[in-house]
Amino acid sequence: MSTPPSRLSRRGLLTAAAAVPAAALFPASAAMAQTSYTGYLMAHFIGEGSGGEQIYLSHSDDGLNWTDLNRGQIVLRSPLGTKGVRDPIIVRSPAGDRYWLIATDLHIGSGTSWSDAANRGSRNLVVWESADLVNWSIPWLLPVAASISDAGDAWAPEAIWDAAAGNYFLYWATNSTLNGEKKHRIWSARTTDFRSITTPQVYFERPGTEELIDTQIIEANTGGFRYYRASKNTQIVIEGGNSLTGSWTRLGDLANITGGGVEGPMWAKFNDRNEWALWLDQYATGRGYMPVLTTNPAAVSGYRKVTNYNLGSNLKRHGYILNLTSAEETRVLSRFQNPVFNRLQSYNYQDRYVRHYSMDVRIDPGVSPVADSQFRLVPGLASSSAVSFESVNFPGHFLRHVNYDFVLAPRQSGGTFNADATFNRVAGLADSSWNSFSSYNFPTRYIRHYGYTLRLDPIGTATERADATFRVTT
Repeated sequence: MSTPPSRLSRRGLLTAAAAVPAAALFPASAAMAQTSYTGYLMAHFIGEGSGGEQIYLSHSDDGLNWTDLNRGQIVLRSPLGTKGVRDPIIVRSPAGDRYWLIATDLHIGSGTSWSDAANRGSRNLVVWESADLVNWSIPWLLPVAASISDAGDAWAPEAIWDAAAGNYFLYWATNSTLNGEKKHRIWSARTTDFRSITTPQVYFERPGTEELIDTQIIEANTGGFRYYRASKNTQIVIEGGNSLTGSWTRLGDLANITGGGVEGPMWAKFNDRNEWALWLDQYATGRGYMPVLTTNPAAVSGYRKVTNYNLGSNLKRHGYILNLTSAEETRVLSRFQNPVFNRLQSYNYQDRYVRHYSMDVRIDPGVSPVADSQFRLVPGLASSSAVSFESVNFPGHFLRHVNYDFVLAPRQSGGTFNADATFNRVAGLADSSWNSFSSYNFPTRYIRHYGYTLRLDPIGTATERADATFRVTT
C-alpha cells in the first residue's frame, strides 16, 4: 500500500470504521427483545487495487470463518465524490426495520496522494439506506466536515444508538487545525437519519502532535463498564466508560498480545456466548484482519490470539460486522450466496457478448474481464413485469438508452431514468427460442447492435431482426 505522511500510521490513514455487535445499536431493552442472532455479516473493502475501494460483503456462521458473498464481487459501488469508498459500517435502526451503510469517501487507487487525501480530500461520507440489507438506495453524500474550519478530510465513520438521547452518536476522524496544531482528531455529531447532523464537535484527541483516526465503541454492559472503546495509538488502547460523552478509563493496551503492526480495531460479540472478538488489521504484513478474543473486555491481560479462523479469498480491510437475525440472514444469503450472473450472447455473432467498456456498450468476443459482460436481470425499474440490466462489477449501474444510444449509467432518481433502463423481454425476433428486448418507453424500438455498438432501433429487415436477438446465458 502507499506510504502516508510520516506522522500517521499506514493503516491509520486507511480507516477507522469498525464493527460492533448488533445489540450496540439498540436500547438495552430493545436489544433483549430481539430475536436471537444466527449469523454474521461483514462489510469491508479489499485494498487500493482496481475496484478494491468499494463495498464487499462476507458471511460467517461462527464469527471466525468467513465466506465471500456475491462471488467475491463488489456489492455496492459509489458513483459519487471520489468514486471510491472505504471503512464501511452498517447501522441498524432500533426498530430493526431500517439500515444505513456509511463509508469514507476516499479513492487512493485513483492516484490520489495521501497528502492530498488528508489535506484537500473529501469532507463527506457516502451513505446508502435499505429496508432489508439486500436492496439499497441511491447513495448520497453527508457533509460531516463541511463546517469544520480548515478540514482536510472526513474519514472512518462510526455510529452508535444513544437511547437516552433518542438519536445516533456519529463520530469520525478529521484533519484540521485547532490551537495551532493540524492533525487528525475524532469529531462527533448527532443524527436521526444520516441526512442531516448537528454542529460537529471535537469528541476526543491525543496530546501534542499525536494523530488519532482508528477508534470504535462497543456497548457491552459487562466488566464494570457499559461501553468499551478501542483506539489505535502506538498500540491498540482499550478504554471503558459508562457514557458516550462522559469520562473514559484507560484499561491498558494490547502491545504484549499483538506485538505491534496492527490497526483498525473491529469488535464483534459471538452469538452463542459471552465472548468478544476484537479484529485487528495486520497492516505491517498486509495480511488483513486477525482476531483476539476476550470474555471480559475490561481485563486487557486476558485477551488472547487464536489461529482457528479463515477470512476467505478476498482480503478484508477495515470494515464492520453485523450480527444477523435468522430473517436477515435468510434474506442476505438468498440474494448474495449464489447469485445468478447473466450474459447476453449475440444471435448472429455468437462469439460476441454485450459488454460495457468505459461506460459505452457494445458486443465483443473474448471479453476481459468477463465481469464487464455480466449483468443481473432484475425486475424492471419502471415495471416489475419487465427487466432491467444491472452491471455485476458496477452494481447500481444499469444499461439505459440515451438518444437511442446505450450507456452504462449509475441509477438516478426519477421516472425518466427508470423508463430508459427498463425493457420488455419477448421471444427472439430471429429465433423464438432466443430473446429480444423492446424498450419500455419506446415499445416499437428494440435493443440491437449496429457496427458492434448497442442501439435502440425500430426493426424491419431480417438483418435487423438478427441484430436484435440475444441468448440469456449464465
